[in-house]
Amino acid sequence: MNRIVPLRPVRLLLPALVLSALCGTALAQDASPPMTSPMTPAMAPLRTVRSFDAIADPQERSRALFVEAGRVIQSPRCVNCHPSGDRPLQGQGVQRRLHIPNVTRGVDGKGVPALRCSSCHQAQNNVASGVPGHAMWHIAPREMAWQDLSLAEICEQLKDPKRNGNRTLAQIHEHMAHDTLVGWAWMPGAQREPAPGTQAQFGALVDAWIKTGAFCPAK
Repeated sequence: MNRIVPLRPVRLLLPALVLSALCGTALAQDASPPMTSPMTPAMAPLRTVRSFDAIADPQERSRALFVEAGRVIQSPRCVNCHPSGDRPLQGQGVQRRLHIPNVTRGVDGKGVPALRCSSCHQAQNNVASGVPGHAMWHIAPREMAWQDLSLAEICEQLKDPKRNGNRTLAQIHEHMAHDTLVGWAWMPGAQREPAPGTQAQFGALVDAWIKTGAFCPAK
């Protein structure tokens, strides 16, 4: 009499197949259309700090520096991970939409137990699937939301320890200039449009903004 062997390997494959389907859906939702020109306005190089030297008034120079840095801060690569709700965003410009699958921030910003961010987002970009990745992938706390805020409002938020993770301005600069998760914005993969300029240029603008008094643009 032939013995029937239980199909345990198939059962073990089911969670992986479900995750593969969910991550594939996320890629389909987030993929940007192919770029039709070598450089869009958003990708234009950031202005250098020295290019603002002609502005004699330090306060006005400070505001102008932040406006230039704001091209990065308000780019989809940053705002998508600083949502006002419990779900991150995907896409860019008018294509920006709620994240698919329906993930939520959870208590630590890394998802809920049933669907953690790391279920799809691994330690680095997945070239084969196009799913972006970083070892610390998560969304910003609710008090650090940038979605739907003006640049002036974001500026005031960045200076408020109650809404910036209790950071000093020096720590804000360190985060923006050297944090590797922030740095992902310039190498997002899968034809996603990167943040303008480079992280080094962005960090220099933020540093100069702080050194000129950290003044915010008019609302």
